[in-house]
Amino acid sequence: MITIEELNVYYKDFQALNICEKIEIKENDRIGLIGSNGAGKTTFVKACLGLIPYNGLITTNVKPEEMSVHMQQNNYVDTMATRHILETILKTKIKENVKLQELISFFEFEKQLSQKYKTLSGGQKQRFTLIMVLMQDAPITFFDEVTTGLDFETRQALIEKILAWYQGKNTSIIFISHYYEELEKLTNKLLILDKGEVIAFGERRQLFEKYCGQSVISFDQDALTKIDTKSFNHLKAQQGLCAISCKNLEEELSLIKMLSNANINYKRSNNDIELLTINALGVYHETTH
Repeated sequence: MITIEELNVYYKDFQALNICEKIEIKENDRIGLIGSNGAGKTTFVKACLGLIPYNGLITTNVKPEEMSVHMQQNNYVDTMATRHILETILKTKIKENVKLQELISFFEFEKQLSQKYKTLSGGQKQRFTLIMVLMQDAPITFFDEVTTGLDFETRQALIEKILAWYQGKNTSIIFISHYYEELEKLTNKLLILDKGEVIAFGERRQLFEKYCGQSVISFDQDALTKIDTKSFNHLKAQQGLCAISCKNLEEELSLIKMLSNANINYKRSNNDIELLTINALGVYHETTH
């Protein structure tokens, strides 16, 4: 659906994005776009949408105007009832549009139709915007920090709604999020950016095995005083944690036995995106500096 090759984006003399290896976004891909502020995430989306000039090649069978995007910030007339905003922007009447009625019901938004936009809660505003984005039924949709600023329960509810809506649909989706647990639910591929450079791109499972091993056992770093783990492969980990890579089941069971005998609590994972990202960044910086 989208193929990107040798892409460069400059803001005056500043290189905001530099993609050297080919990136392909295929039908039904669910891609998590990861990176800190200034990594190039928004620039990547804008380039795909044709909103900014770039050097290189973006080939797609989907026109930019046929793509859909959910931006982190949206501006509406906040003194107007949400019903009228929906009907004005979508150029349709709710009572005459079955699909719009379905989305309003799906997001449980019926009671908010008579409310002014400014009176909506954060979660209600996100549901409102999602209704308009999903109405486009685009072959490619970009979601930029859909749940930022929402409480945990509201975030979880929105993610479940998105998962349910796209179940069985042949739609490519690119999610920008700093919530790793959301990306674990929503994605099958990852694109990791750092300061405009591509750190890693590919299937989640393959990337995890490349940077973390078959599985990872993590536990409190303070527990290292109780056991000897010098023979194991230590990974970079979140602050306060020790993470050990296991290349096979035998090594994993040996480590678990040691931890259990020392009465140390641990966590096992083979899909921890945050840990994967930390180690992918670590390998990249070690090999380029």
